[in-house]
Amino acid sequence: MKILVIGGGGREHAVIKALKKNKDVEKIYALPGNGGIAVDAECVQIGAKDKEKIVEFAVENKIDYAVVTPDDPLVLGVVDALNEKNIPCFGPNKSAAIIEGSKAFSKDLMKKYGIPTATYEIFDNQEKAIEYLKTQKFPIVVKADGLALGKGVIIAQNYDEAVDAVKSMMSDKVFGASGDNVVIEEFLVGPEVSVLAFTDGKVVKPMVSSMDHKRAKDNDEGLNTGGMGTIAPNPYYSQEIAKICEEKIFIPTIKAMNEEGRTFKGCLYFGLMITEDGPKVIEYNCRFGDPETQVVLPLLESDLLTVMQAVTEERLEEVEVKFSNKSACCVIMASNGYPSSYGKGYEINIPSEVEDSVYVAGATDLGGKLVTSGGRVLGVTAVEDNLKTAISSAYEKVQKITFENAYYRKDIGQRALKALTEDN
Repeated sequence: MKILVIGGGGREHAVIKALKKNKDVEKIYALPGNGGIAVDAECVQIGAKDKEKIVEFAVENKIDYAVVTPDDPLVLGVVDALNEKNIPCFGPNKSAAIIEGSKAFSKDLMKKYGIPTATYEIFDNQEKAIEYLKTQKFPIVVKADGLALGKGVIIAQNYDEAVDAVKSMMSDKVFGASGDNVVIEEFLVGPEVSVLAFTDGKVVKPMVSSMDHKRAKDNDEGLNTGGMGTIAPNPYYSQEIAKICEEKIFIPTIKAMNEEGRTFKGCLYFGLMITEDGPKVIEYNCRFGDPETQVVLPLLESDLLTVMQAVTEERLEEVEVKFSNKSACCVIMASNGYPSSYGKGYEINIPSEVEDSVYVAGATDLGGKLVTSGGRVLGVTAVEDNLKTAISSAYEKVQKITFENAYYRKDIGQRALKALTEDN
């Protein structure tokens, strides 16, 4: 089989490494991929949002199956365009991808179908939004309605910060058209849990839970990033919580999307907060999370391609989705200064003994050398019998990888370890 994977980050590298395990896969193309992904797939310099060229490439190269992973191409309808040429895909169509493409849509969906989430209001007028803030408690959450590379959410500690957030989105257009509408919602308190789930629109098969670390610096300080590391499973996601989520969130969401005529097929990401009132949805993503994928897929014991094809063909119920009982930890190695300004072009040295554990996100091939080209450069994952050992092993591997200006958090997984200790 010839497989096409759209995207070029650490998440795509993890997907490609998992797909390679299937003996029927003879060739994987990555569009655009990156210098690190080039070790595992043929990278072609076509952008993930270039719908016409993607379809043209897929047809010309007789692609048997395509995996569309990033949010932008999903929201733009790349799956629809490939399906029109009879190329089967993993990923939701444009109509279903709106669950991430518009926060206003997803909040209204939850309200309409009684899916637990934070209370909220939606505004298309800046003055009305600011007027509303005068009546609210703080902290409060201000969200740009559209896609914003995971950065369109601001937690405002007081009225002035909230007003600045609204103005930056609606007047200054820091997130472009994504800030034409804003969602202002209640600030929820509790541990966060990420749960990715396979669904074919009929059944939902959740993957192992995970915990992301969004802040740039240790002790959850510094700016929000696309994720500085993850662990799985998440100790806060007990069997009891999982049962509640399945009954009150996962299945109702799939049913709601069907009712709206927007059947969702692919990977649906549930960003959850375990509050005193039970689990609530913070956000939906219409795809694999990054860097959650880098700890979830290494724990998958079932064949990824088989599961994906079952999703596409709406026969997920027939396929076993099995995960290991082990633990995984992923530490992101970034360029110092990320997510603000940082240098590029530094040579990366990855010893062969850790290559299998590395998922490259921001690197390019320069004359046969792998050099940094992004903020988050790579993720290093370890899978072990328990979380403590997985964390130690991940950091041991990190020590073996070098590039100038490298930066990483030193406390990935410590909050989870503490939670495990408290439980015992």
